[in-house]
Amino acid sequence: MLSAVRMTEFWTRMDSALGASYARYWADTHVLGNLGGRTANQALADGESAKSVWRAVWEALELPPRDR
Repeated sequence: MLSAVRMTEFWTRMDSALGASYARYWADTHVLGNLGGRTANQALADGESAKSVWRAVWEALELPPRDR
């Protein structure tokens, strides 16, 4: 399922996990060690795949396995 994650799917998942307004703020301010000390937005802007960024977010938020 995550093998074809696109940006729209990434943001749908972020919105579901954090709420539409807070998801954007969180992605812009929360630094993730699994992304080399970058925020989700920085990692995406640097060319990281939405799939790898989502996995880092998923781990940081300690979301249930079904959301992976």
